[in-house]
Amino acid sequence: MDAKTRKATVPWMTMFFLVLSANFPLCSSAASQLSDNKKSTTHPKGRNGFRSSFLFPVTGNVYPLGYYSISLTIGNPPRVFELDIDTGSDLTWVQCDAPCTGCTKSIDRLYKPNKHILVSCEHPSCGVVHFPDSPQCEKPDDQCDFEINYVDHGSVLGVVVSDVLTLRFMNGSRIRLHLTFGCAYDIKNPGPYNPPGAGVLGLGNGKASLLSQLRGFDLTRNVLGHCLSGKGGGFLFLGDDLVPSGMSWMPMLANSKNYLSSPAEVLFDGKPTGIKGLKVVFDSGSSYTYFDFQVYGAVLDLVRRGLNGKPLDTVQDKALPICWKGTKPFKSVQDVKNYFSTLTLSFPDTPVIQLELQPEAYLIVTEDGNACFGILNGTEAGLGDSNIIGDISLIDKMVVYDNEKQRIGWISANCNRLPQPGTLSFDRSLDSHYNEDFQQPYAASFGVADENYPKTQDSGESKARIQNREL
Repeated sequence: MDAKTRKATVPWMTMFFLVLSANFPLCSSAASQLSDNKKSTTHPKGRNGFRSSFLFPVTGNVYPLGYYSISLTIGNPPRVFELDIDTGSDLTWVQCDAPCTGCTKSIDRLYKPNKHILVSCEHPSCGVVHFPDSPQCEKPDDQCDFEINYVDHGSVLGVVVSDVLTLRFMNGSRIRLHLTFGCAYDIKNPGPYNPPGAGVLGLGNGKASLLSQLRGFDLTRNVLGHCLSGKGGGFLFLGDDLVPSGMSWMPMLANSKNYLSSPAEVLFDGKPTGIKGLKVVFDSGSSYTYFDFQVYGAVLDLVRRGLNGKPLDTVQDKALPICWKGTKPFKSVQDVKNYFSTLTLSFPDTPVIQLELQPEAYLIVTEDGNACFGILNGTEAGLGDSNIIGDISLIDKMVVYDNEKQRIGWISANCNRLPQPGTLSFDRSLDSHYNEDFQQPYAASFGVADENYPKTQDSGESKARIQNREL
């Protein structure tokens, strides 16, 4: 593959990891922001004293779309925006008309902010955007600007706002409240493919995430989960009402800004490989799984040796760097999976816990009928020695991030239907129709945040860009 095509494998990097107080400061109390105040305040709360959980249908797939997203209703009057779900970042942001440079949506599909919703430079939430530095503002009432820089030299510049989001609890109550997020009006994307959604739903473990803000209002637990279907679609939930029993739980690594595992050992076909001490980040913002070049090379060598004598030949495919063809085109991974072995991540700190990556969790079948390797070279992609478990390895599993108990869990699940509240039965099919206009060989998706962020408001080029875009 040529260098330009390979670059599309690079996940957009460097999202915010923000730290807020337990009660995220906003303009008014949660109670005064309920749209159906009487109904909502008299509706029974869910278990543990919280009102309930939130459930969202998910659309998308690993291939060919390269993303999973939800629809979120923002603003007054409300408008619906499609946001890529990203457990690798905290700050939610939306492309906005301020006006916008580099936005991928038409102007009528951009978020349109008003001046009265801007977060000021002196507001505590602006301080956490620039943590550990302080915002460098000429006046305390200046707008709070932010800049996100990506490892692949992309960037997002915008202003922090507080606007109304409309959410519906699983118990039927509806709530409208002001939450804080980013309005992105200057986007630079060096890759050949544009990000598919209107923005990013940051689901990281920092307190600037929408989940942490909801938890600050005592509306739900600081727990989230997703179930991404290999057939496309799935669901996302905020809160703990849908967490099943029988999950495999692993502690999150302490003092990490990511959903980072304890050290893992790699097994191939159930046998030790000698690869140990592998720490992986669980990141729904990355379409594929990434290993650093040494681990990647060792794993790819094992896979190739396992194919000796099998009726497969290497082939070039625009979808991914490493692909194989059979005697006839494959229609699905089911046609080819028996030629490949299971990869397993075993966690010595919790010996009974393993994450099995069966062939379905690291292979795709392309439109040309070839099977391609969905584990990529993270070092080549600009991730250094980071290792990322992306969507391809999380499909058909319910994955839960419990920020209150500092643990990550997973269990095999049917992700094709929305679950009933309070149970894991499924009551209706998910909409499997996607945006047919969006096609790409493989995604340059939003991914794990780099810790070297953000620039302060008076930093060089960004200051000039900001001064030209005051609202």
